[in-house]
Formats: sequence, C-alpha cells, structure tokens
Amino acid sequence: MIILRHCESEFNRLYTQTGRDPNLADPALSAAGQAQAQNLVNQLAGLPITRIVVSPFTRALQTAAPLARTLNLTPQITPVIRERGLYSCDEGSCPATLQAAWPQLDFSALSQRWWSEQPEPDHHMQHRVQTFLASMRQSPDSGQTLVVSHWWFLLGLCGDSLENGEWRHYPL
Repeated sequence: MIILRHCESEFNRLYTQTGRDPNLADPALSAAGQAQAQNLVNQLAGLPITRIVVSPFTRALQTAAPLARTLNLTPQITPVIRERGLYSCDEGSCPATLQAAWPQLDFSALSQRWWSEQPEPDHHMQHRVQTFLASMRQSPDSGQTLVVSHWWFLLGLCGDSLENGEWRHYPL
C-alpha cells in the first residue's frame, strides 16, 4: 500500500509559526497545503492506485480530493486511520457537516462523535493501527491502495515521521 500524510493544514501552518496550539478544530488545508495536494497528482497519478482510503478529517479529505478526481475514484471514509486525539485539530466535524461539504462521499457509517477522546492513550491508537493492518492484510487490493492519514497514526504504523504531503510505499 501507499501511505500519505495529509498536506499542510492551517493548524500545521500556525503551529509551526508559534509553537502553540492555535485552537482550530478540524482545520482545512492552508494555501501551501492545497498546492501540495495538487502536486501529489503529478507524483501519484501514474501509480497503480485503485482505491483511496481516507480519514474523515477535512485536511485528509482535501488532500485526497485532487488525486481522486484525476483517477476517477471515490475515497472510502475510514475513521480507524484518524489522528490521535491530542490537539484542537484532532476534534472532527459531525457527519452532517462533512456530508454537506462532500456530498459525493459516504459518511453514513460515522458516529456523531467519531474522533478520539483527548488525550487518546497510545495503546488505543496502537490498537487502531493493528486493526487497520489486519484488515489491509486481508484485502486483495491492498497493494493498490492509497492511505491518506495523519502524523501520529502513520508513526504508529511505520515507525517514521512523515512530513505534510510526504508519501511512501509500505509493504504489508
């Protein structure tokens, strides 16, 4: 599978400037993040991607959108790959709000409050990582799947820190 950390969000931009949590729930991509997402099309469109699984956070959805359009794929909302609940940006949007913003996607399986409690214990996040890995190992198209997720989740998955918009192949 291919793992991708979402592109730069407004939270990332402001946190980098100040070193403090800017108190932004479910932030959108920054202008730089939007450009990163467009650039990912050039990097990834030639790969054999047949499925995109994406976290329900706005920044992940916006990261996946340009490539999904180019490949004519509908991203699958996958809350288990959400960010670890630690900062203001780790509070999500309710399914109705997401559905209004992304009418072509299916948010019906999300609970009203699908994001993690804060602070989310590491063992809870690691359980989510292992649950996801087990499901991907059973999936016949895992080798052609793009996973659009977040720093903590991807760190738990591969043991490395990925920068905004960074991607890599992850062998199962």
